[in-house]
Amino acid sequence: MGHFAVDPPRRSQTQTTGEVVLDVPATLAARVRVLSSGQSNKNDPNDARSVAIAAMHAPMLAAVLVEDHRTVLRLMAKNHTDLARWRNKICCRLHALVAELVAGGISKEVVVSDAFALLESIHPEGVAAIERHRLAGQLADELVHVDDQLKLAKANIRTAVAASGTTLTDIFGVGPVVAAMLIGYTGDPCRFPTSGHYAAYTGTAPIEFSSAGRVVHRLSRRGNRRLNHALHIVAVTQIRHAHSPGRGYYDRKRAQGKTPREALRSLKRRLSDIVWRQLVDDARRAAD
Repeated sequence: MGHFAVDPPRRSQTQTTGEVVLDVPATLAARVRVLSSGQSNKNDPNDARSVAIAAMHAPMLAAVLVEDHRTVLRLMAKNHTDLARWRNKICCRLHALVAELVAGGISKEVVVSDAFALLESIHPEGVAAIERHRLAGQLADELVHVDDQLKLAKANIRTAVAASGTTLTDIFGVGPVVAAMLIGYTGDPCRFPTSGHYAAYTGTAPIEFSSAGRVVHRLSRRGNRRLNHALHIVAVTQIRHAHSPGRGYYDRKRAQGKTPREALRSLKRRLSDIVWRQLVDDARRAAD
């Protein structure tokens, strides 16, 4: 990332003095270097020049702001995601070891108490089986530690989300963890002029693909994938409950002939608009 100080923009009456520091993405600066000289050589003079050119001509660069509760929620959400992924890895390793000790391994979802009970019932024979049993016990102990960390992380997220005063949790299917993801990875929602810009950032807006006069739209793989994942969680949760507003919208799309995946994508696009409006309203309410 490159930073460039410019005169304050006239978008706000409060920003009348001082300087605004713009955040220039590294990819944008690299493109400026390539287009201006035909080479991507990176050194301090070339880098400073490309960052300055990008800052002066790019119309929608984000201003560098002081870190606030959004940053805290993003850190908490990332920590929770990392812990959940690490727990999944431990469960997979534990299942693989137990499967070599008992036929079929752990038949259901790995629960710590059930894992300890199963390991206690196993009487390994042979040096290899004994070592597998010992390693499985270590993984079960580690699973206890990770579960405690996950409980603490969820409790901290609930407290932080409640303190933020957000109304995102009023949306069906949005709990504290998902709300922390949406707030943290969105950042300042007012930097998106419209809901369409936000949908492009979340990867829920389809991409136009034109060729030989034929215009089609395809699934977008761009944007912030963590935000896309959070919206996917909300959409799937609403579809699973018949009384949710999302399920009614999903059923209408299916009645129009859309496939289940197409209807799900349409619901995610609609949820993106709802989330953006809620975030903007929360930001304006906090600023008053």
